[in-house]
Amino acid sequence: MSTTDTRTPFAWFHTLGRNGKRAFAGAFGGYGLDAYDFQVLPLGLFAISAYFGISQGQAGLLNTVTLVVSAVGGAIAGILADRIGRVRTLMITVVTYAVFTVACGFATSYEMLMIFRALQGLGFGGEWAAGAILVAEYCKPRYRGRTVAFIQSSWAVGWALSVIVYTVVFSFLPQDVAWRVLFWTGAIPAVLVFYIRRHVQDAPKLNEKRESTTHKGSFKAIFAAPLGRTTLFAALLATGVQGGYYTLASWVPTFLKTERGLSVVGTGGYLTLLISGAFAGYITGGYLTDLLGRKRTFTLFAALSAALIVLFTQIPQGANGLLLAVTFPLGFTTSAIFSGFGSFLAELYPTELRGTGQGFTYNFGRAVGASFQTAVGFLATSMGVGGAMIFGAVAYGIAVLALLGLPETKGVELR
Repeated sequence: MSTTDTRTPFAWFHTLGRNGKRAFAGAFGGYGLDAYDFQVLPLGLFAISAYFGISQGQAGLLNTVTLVVSAVGGAIAGILADRIGRVRTLMITVVTYAVFTVACGFATSYEMLMIFRALQGLGFGGEWAAGAILVAEYCKPRYRGRTVAFIQSSWAVGWALSVIVYTVVFSFLPQDVAWRVLFWTGAIPAVLVFYIRRHVQDAPKLNEKRESTTHKGSFKAIFAAPLGRTTLFAALLATGVQGGYYTLASWVPTFLKTERGLSVVGTGGYLTLLISGAFAGYITGGYLTDLLGRKRTFTLFAALSAALIVLFTQIPQGANGLLLAVTFPLGFTTSAIFSGFGSFLAELYPTELRGTGQGFTYNFGRAVGASFQTAVGFLATSMGVGGAMIFGAVAYGIAVLALLGLPETKGVELR
């Protein structure tokens, strides 16, 4: 059996070709390190709150600002991807989020940290759109779901790396220094830019089509007929999915420490299971989105994610064994739902507007979805972190409703 046999589990990778594989490596690394630089804040949030003497609501606002500004970054990056190309935009976003993550480690006040974190959001918001589109345009239609899902799985890899570094740093340094060191390690992604610049290029065929049109990178076009309805419901879908996810990602470390009384090492153990589930979910969801279709896969994992968030947060005190058992499937379902995004959004828009459409809708979802994890921060005062996190389950209901206004795109050729 040849290595390009379509019956093999990784046939999708072999069909990318040499340049497609390089694009995959660049986008995988970019998104993985994007996750790393995002997660250092939630991991260090307990120490940061103590250092600056801020409330849980103010702590939640740090992540909210990141996600809100990421909508601006994503929209700008989407336009740039359509106007100057996917690869150039990818490099700009990676450098941006790396530089301002490091700057966060030098913050001398809560306000300064918020400004640096907001600026980090510009790069954070743009990277996924550029990288996902870059790879989607190299894919065969039958493999697009799983291929782009593997890019999505790099989020779990970056998240896992951040937890490892967090565990080491906070085990050996006092927490008022450790959170700064954690941010400084965010310089790592800048190294990736050298690889992208030297080895990665846009998909030639679709790049020629993009460059030949006079209507590329237009906000007006994605809101006008016939794309306006698509943009509205795609943004609503992204809002629901990310509202649920960021509630979980932003508050689980604090929940485990404050309501479960776990140590740094104990929290790391739970997060390892959560992240392992996430990685498995990203990959499994990718295969399912090609098998079942985009909409059915979204619906399945939205329902499961909502149910598991409620179960995870309401397990009685002292039943940490049960909490541990639920952690893997929780990470699995809340990440598997993301697997279809890269392919689905790419298939909804034509080449000359793909960056703009995908960048706007996905990152609009980040910005509005951020309100859910902010609400958790303020509700936690009266309900506790665990009780308030149930609010995230509501977001998944919004995602299911949004699917009613979107077409199924499984197997379509990019236009």
